[in-house]
Amino acid sequence: MSYEVVIAEDDPMISLLNRSFVEKDRRFTVIQEFRDGRAALRWFREHTADLLVLDVFMPGLTGPELLRRLRAMERSVDVIMITAANDARTVDSLLKLGVVDYLVKPFTQERLQQALNTFCLHRENLQGSVTQQDLDALFAPQVPAGTLPKGLQEQTMERVRSCLLATGADGCTSDALAAAAGLSAVTVRRYMNYLVEHGEALSRINYDTGGRPSVSYFPPEETKAT
Repeated sequence: MSYEVVIAEDDPMISLLNRSFVEKDRRFTVIQEFRDGRAALRWFREHTADLLVLDVFMPGLTGPELLRRLRAMERSVDVIMITAANDARTVDSLLKLGVVDYLVKPFTQERLQQALNTFCLHRENLQGSVTQQDLDALFAPQVPAGTLPKGLQEQTMERVRSCLLATGADGCTSDALAAAAGLSAVTVRRYMNYLVEHGEALSRINYDTGGRPSVSYFPPEETKAT
């Protein structure tokens, strides 16, 4: 089975990265890329695809606006959101629009691969009639409690957690966390991606750096309040 993918992302470097990650999986082929939400909408009026990899913040139409238009047009394309927006209101509204998965920047290739696998699982199991076992695999996958993804170590995770909590409400960058934990910034970003995805940390983009925007990480709100 081969799936056709469209990428809608206004940052050309991130779009290129998304394409390279997606096409490492031979089940997928990127057929179109768009930097503007309106351009993507015009294309979808005449065409379709199996999967849309979609950013939230784009010129013309934002990702949520584009997705609402596609649903109003009854386009059944599945959607993976890849974005820096991780506030609860945005996430909730997009989940209600039926996104397959939601990745917060910066993300790893492994995490995107997980999203692609989830998409394939949905497509493969929702053909013809389905059993309760099929539905359980889609909506209630059994994952042992406390199990970390391959490549992540519990001891290192605890070290990163401790350093994050020590930063307090001001938060810090992955470079600062790396220095505090005695790890590389690349390693710290992998662990922080996991913590953000599981609600154990918050991430925000700082555009006031005078150069390339940086990502700052913060303890969860309930932790900061204590």
